[in-house]
Amino acid sequence: MAGNATSYPQSIGLAAAWSPELIFNVSQATSIEARAKYNTNVQKGIYTDHSGISCFSPVINIMRHPYWGRNQETYGEDPYLTSVYAAQFVKGLQGDHPRYVRANAGCKHFAAYAGPENIPTSRLSFDAKVSERDLRMTFLPAFKACVKAGTYSIMCSYNSVNGVPSCANKKLLTDILRDEWGFEGYVVSDEGAIEWMDTRHHYTHSDVDTVVAAINAGTSLDLNTNLTVDAFMSMAKAVDQGKLSRDSVYELVKPLFYTRMRLGEFDPPEMNPYTKLNSSEIIQSAANRALSLQAAMKSFVLLKNMKTSSGLTFLPLEGGFIGRLAIVGPMAHNPEQMFGDYAPQLDPHHTHTPYEALRVRAHSTSYAAGCTDNRCTKYNSTNITEAVSEKDLVVVALGTGQELEAEGNDRKSLSLPANQSQLLQDAVKASGTTPVVLLLFNAGPLDITWAKNSDRVVAIIACFFPAQATGDAIVNVMFHFILGSNPAGRLPSTWPASESQIPAMTNYTMEGRTYRYFVGEPLYPFGYGLSYSNFEYNAVTIAPDQIKAGQSVTVTVSVSNTGPYHGDEVIQLYMAWGNASVPVPKLQLVGFNRIYIKAGDEFLQTFTITSEQMAVWDDARGFIVEPGTMYLYAGGQQPNQKTTVGSNILMGKFSISG
Repeated sequence: MAGNATSYPQSIGLAAAWSPELIFNVSQATSIEARAKYNTNVQKGIYTDHSGISCFSPVINIMRHPYWGRNQETYGEDPYLTSVYAAQFVKGLQGDHPRYVRANAGCKHFAAYAGPENIPTSRLSFDAKVSERDLRMTFLPAFKACVKAGTYSIMCSYNSVNGVPSCANKKLLTDILRDEWGFEGYVVSDEGAIEWMDTRHHYTHSDVDTVVAAINAGTSLDLNTNLTVDAFMSMAKAVDQGKLSRDSVYELVKPLFYTRMRLGEFDPPEMNPYTKLNSSEIIQSAANRALSLQAAMKSFVLLKNMKTSSGLTFLPLEGGFIGRLAIVGPMAHNPEQMFGDYAPQLDPHHTHTPYEALRVRAHSTSYAAGCTDNRCTKYNSTNITEAVSEKDLVVVALGTGQELEAEGNDRKSLSLPANQSQLLQDAVKASGTTPVVLLLFNAGPLDITWAKNSDRVVAIIACFFPAQATGDAIVNVMFHFILGSNPAGRLPSTWPASESQIPAMTNYTMEGRTYRYFVGEPLYPFGYGLSYSNFEYNAVTIAPDQIKAGQSVTVTVSVSNTGPYHGDEVIQLYMAWGNASVPVPKLQLVGFNRIYIKAGDEFLQTFTITSEQMAVWDDARGFIVEPGTMYLYAGGQQPNQKTTVGSNILMGKFSISG
């Protein structure tokens, strides 16, 4: 949200929370602030960019490559998790009033848009060659979920799909989106995508041909690059030349005006309850700031937490204070880079960096960035070694930020940027026997093999981009001060162990990509994350365990908190096809929930696996449910992983007859 607003963790961090409830609450709070700001803008007669309530969100593209610059805007690599989040975001944003929409969602970018941005080629002319199976089983499910949830808008993407620009792709925008799924809203182009069908894709060769291709495919609205004259302005000429029918234009205009009606633009303000929202009372309210803190804490993934000589894990820290603290690294005190792309304006009154928050909990604090920026090409090792000398705790904060991964800017490798790895090793070496905690701020995976294997790095927390509550969330989690500060986040993407495990960016087959098709042993698997507590899975029941194609099954999972702390657990349910006749994922997430369990308590979680989730794609017959055995795995992470969370995984199965 542009301008002043409460900021929440970037999408990839919210995905790491694995909490449908959280994404709904964040979306709802965001839309309430957006509507309140809109009300103020209307009162002042402001109708400029970023002043409306038709939102270009959520981004529901699949994180299929670790270097893609826009990974931070996604909900990770899994189509099911992304679908659940997409639906909850749409519902939270738009509200449930029978007549009015609080703010309308715009699910993007449709379709098969997941890199590259600029390496090795430009997204503005890229043609994604996608098989029908990958399209249907990986790239489209979240958009279908968006439509089912009631989104009013879909944004077509920059790229072509199998030779046809997305915004001129009738198969995508009409045959699938409208005819198959029943979408009744409007399609808006990504900024400049209409004109670039001609100038970059060379799919059309004039403004008239461009507008004809876009409208006949199903694009309702051109989001241009502030051009005085754009391709859609040739619409009347296209109609006069008989290349475009008036009826086609009228049909695509209807959902635009219907959306405006549902937003309340044409009704007296007193009829619409959302017009009463006051920005001065809502923006950065105490409730929203509390939600921002909870969201940040829930987004953290504890990757490593070594045991001390006492047998306890290093985190949480005891006593509430640190004696002599050193906090070093380019992300230790770098407020701008704690926010993701498209973040609100930074509010210094409500934003605290790790350094600012941790120093309050230390009797003495030494700080050194070591690098002039996150690129870390200019590195001062002396500052680091001096800062960490003779300390009781060393915290190293590293990462990427928008400097290195963002829209229009892909990464080039898994490595920590330039000298950041050396900075970490210098901090470890110069600090003697002092324990070192590593904080990571990134979206795409990083190669932290050295830190994972080092006995001196006692804990690692993946923080993603937590926004304004970064520092406060880190303090609460490290000390386990408040409810919700026991980490339970899980990775929403696979962290490869080496670059040899990463297929080429421009190759759009899913082979070898994401946990569903991954080959080899990852550094950290999708769904991985530690807790300060311990959990034991007691039983899994499946009813019925024999069904006919088209029926659903109910799965009940029992889990107990056997550890010393109350805390959240993310229950994950995976399914594997026993004897599919077509290529299928090795595993597929089919259910998850994040639930709070007090120490010593047991919880029962029920999931329903639908026939749609059991279906596979057959190029001749479409989606089909095949007879055979389906295997289920319930636990706190994926089955059969070398890097584990420590809890057990239960297995069950059911059979399908024709």
